Amino acid sequence: MTAAYRKEVEMAPNTQQGLKVAVYARVSTRDQEPENQLLALRDYVRHRGWTIVQEFVDRGISGAKDQRPGLNALMQMAGHRKIDVVLVWRFDRFARSVRHLVTALDQFRSLGIEFISYQDNIDTSTPTGKMTFHIIAAMAEFERSLIQERIHAGLNRARAQGKHLGRPRATIDADRIRALRQQGLSLQQIVRETGINKDAVRRTLGLRK
Repeated sequence: MTAAYRKEVEMAPNTQQGLKVAVYARVSTRDQEPENQLLALRDYVRHRGWTIVQEFVDRGISGAKDQRPGLNALMQMAGHRKIDVVLVWRFDRFARSVRHLVTALDQFRSLGIEFISYQDNIDTSTPTGKMTFHIIAAMAEFERSLIQERIHAGLNRARAQGKHLGRPRATIDADRIRALRQQGLSLQQIVRETGINKDAVRRTLGLRK
């Protein structure tokens, strides 16, 4: 912890004593040891007079993976409001992207759960931590807006060049559809036989819905 962050923690109100904490650690490979992370996090919890309810560890799992057993179990516990604080070693040990981080932190906030990233000196129970969260959320929104802008610009450019957007249009064999109908096949049977959607079959046969 930095000196400034330690001072802010020490000045935190006494009402924070006795909070229930879920600790999360992750290592990317099986030969790495999460104990180095856990020792520091346990010491941090003792320093603040809190209690660890459970430790969640994911071993040999990339942070880019959507599904992590330990993280999933942690989020489930948080959803049941069995904890007051989620404590992690560092952002990149917890979240797979900025958007994932913001979504998780927003969920914690709605549940009344604080989030602390030990190495990043982020604690949403402090004024500085709250401000940092808002900055991260703003950057994630900025990134999302840029992506949407690029997508729309690409679509507009493609339309201007006369390119067809969306799924490729299916080739409709009108003669075959009419022949199948004359053989007594139902619309659903013709759809299965030709792979053409029902509305296209109706239009080809001149039928109304």
